[in-house]
Amino acid sequence: MKSLVPAVLRDEPQFARLFAGQSLSVLGDRVSFVAVPFAVLSVGGSASDVGLVAAAGLLPTLLFTLVGGVWADRFRRHRIMLVSDAVRCAVQGAIAVLLLTGAAEVTHLVVLMAVFGTADAFFMPASTGLLPLVVGAGRLREANALRGFVQSSGLVLGPALAGGLIALAGPGGALAVDALTFALSAAFLARLRPREAAPGAAAAPAGGSFLAELRAGWAHVRGTAWVWSGMAAIGVYHVVVLPSVFVLGPVLAAREWGGVAGWSVVVAAFGAGAIAGDVCAYRLDVARPMALAAAALAVASCQAVIIGSGGSLALIAVLEAVTGVAVSVFFTLWETALQTHVPEAVLSRVSSYDFLLSSGLMPLGLALAGPVSASLGVRPTLFAMTVIAVPASLALLCVPAVRRLPARPAAAPAGGPAAVADPAAA
Repeated sequence: MKSLVPAVLRDEPQFARLFAGQSLSVLGDRVSFVAVPFAVLSVGGSASDVGLVAAAGLLPTLLFTLVGGVWADRFRRHRIMLVSDAVRCAVQGAIAVLLLTGAAEVTHLVVLMAVFGTADAFFMPASTGLLPLVVGAGRLREANALRGFVQSSGLVLGPALAGGLIALAGPGGALAVDALTFALSAAFLARLRPREAAPGAAAAPAGGSFLAELRAGWAHVRGTAWVWSGMAAIGVYHVVVLPSVFVLGPVLAAREWGGVAGWSVVVAAFGAGAIAGDVCAYRLDVARPMALAAAALAVASCQAVIIGSGGSLALIAVLEAVTGVAVSVFFTLWETALQTHVPEAVLSRVSSYDFLLSSGLMPLGLALAGPVSASLGVRPTLFAMTVIAVPASLALLCVPAVRRLPARPAAAPAGGPAAVADPAAA
């Protein structure tokens, strides 16, 4: 009987260890996403306080992500992740204790979430850079697809689990569970034994200053056409497309689709599509992955016009499921391309710029969506979003380096991705 365990987990024991810990942590993150706002409200906080606590967690992430990228290229990445998990475990545990004992105040939550966001900023670049050290180059796409599958599944399972935990034990109990997932993730990381980085890629040049290392990472982004063009397209997606989902979609749902129930159907359909996309990405093996990724991004960028189309709720849900497939395929192939073609010496720094230019710009789009729609109308704004976003993704497909980028470098050293950038990708 064929094993139900994916081959990459059977054949890559270090990745299996990392995957187990991160799967638990992702589920905890989804619980936290729901529990923290209710924690603020449970201590007498207002809607403004909810926003303040959210901003306290986001701002340090944006401030320290580039620092995290430099550190992850300089030090052992799994140890940085271990420290990050330990700090986040302590923060969530402290919040849980304060809530369960009735001692919590909004000020406590603001300070602790700022600490949480700081630790979070160091985790992401280290995580992206670590994967090629625990998975063979030929298995990176499968590994990223599995990680995406967990992320997508968490979007569906996490809120339901959070609702149950909050009902049983309040926000404090839910966050105690989140703290436990960070502790378990740290335990898996402590047992991790990644391979050594490729010669010449283990650390930054001796004596290099922080700014010099940061500039070296940016130089690689700027000097590699498929990287900077991909980041630009992702930036447009986050600034222009995602506000249609987070801001204007709920507005239309409240007016025309029966409110929360209708919007929940659309969100669930997107989540189901994203899960299906991760399964597809796991099985995909294409010669020119970034060409397919750019086409997928064009499909994903149609979310705004789908939401504003005026179609039936069922039709919108089905089309959103299709865009969910496209989103998962794009981001799996993009992450795999970075890990395969970007030199290990600068991989975490490059990924930190990727994160900063996407997630860092998204609040700008969220802030502008409301005022622009108030001026132009919701549907004209959604159509305008599509007019901007779809051509941007198609422009990515027009970049020769994107179309030509192979699945694997022509001459990768045994055991890992190329130590130098693929000339065809420049």
